[in-house]
Amino acid sequence: MRILLSNDDGYFAPGLAALAGALAGIAQITVVAPERDRSGSSNSLTLDRPLTVRQAPSGFRFVNGTPTDCVHLAVTGLLDFIPDMIVSGINDGANMGDDTIYSGTVAAATEGFLLGIPSIAISLAGSRAVHFETAAKVACGLVERFRNGSPAASVLLNVNVPDVPFEQLGAMEVTRLGKRHKAEPVVRGTNPRGETVYWVGAAGAAQDAGEGTDFHAVANQRVSVTPLQMDLTRFAQLGAVRDWLEKAP
Repeated sequence: MRILLSNDDGYFAPGLAALAGALAGIAQITVVAPERDRSGSSNSLTLDRPLTVRQAPSGFRFVNGTPTDCVHLAVTGLLDFIPDMIVSGINDGANMGDDTIYSGTVAAATEGFLLGIPSIAISLAGSRAVHFETAAKVACGLVERFRNGSPAASVLLNVNVPDVPFEQLGAMEVTRLGKRHKAEPVVRGTNPRGETVYWVGAAGAAQDAGEGTDFHAVANQRVSVTPLQMDLTRFAQLGAVRDWLEKAP
């Protein structure tokens, strides 16, 4: 089994090293990751300049672009084979609820999914980022399950693993995305030149975090596994919008 690994924390991130080390025992691993931290880059592609690919002493290849760039380049020409699976992570921090819209970790997996390859985004949900080995073991277990058969023809899974020792994990739970409160206000500051600068405010606290959500599962030390889709059509509003247009002057 041949697996392409990527992330959004950069090719030097400890989560990526832990993931590659764990999966190397059960699959052929290729790493193509960003040259620097590209957290929050979402699904952006670099279209205004050429990209370069270099190789680190670890053997990992790194790209001066986004997580989406990394997977797109790898699958559409950089590699001389099509990976059987793409795994993105292990992200330093959770990607739950609204986070999935902004996450470069999820975006790397999404690009694989859009290119027709089963893909998993895996994140370590906690503030200290201690137990990367726990998330790596979970990733290995999921890959083994894929080796024995996929749950569907086309799969994109968003996985969040509590930051605890593996022995303290509860069962895996299939979840839906929860929802956060409105983000905190921007943080205003002044740079050394006296110019006003702004930091994006912190993500809001969980709002929809009831049973069945990714937030609830992780809070109860269970691994959250959420199947994602890319069709953004709001089907429930098709009729209402059609009626509105027909009535418009």
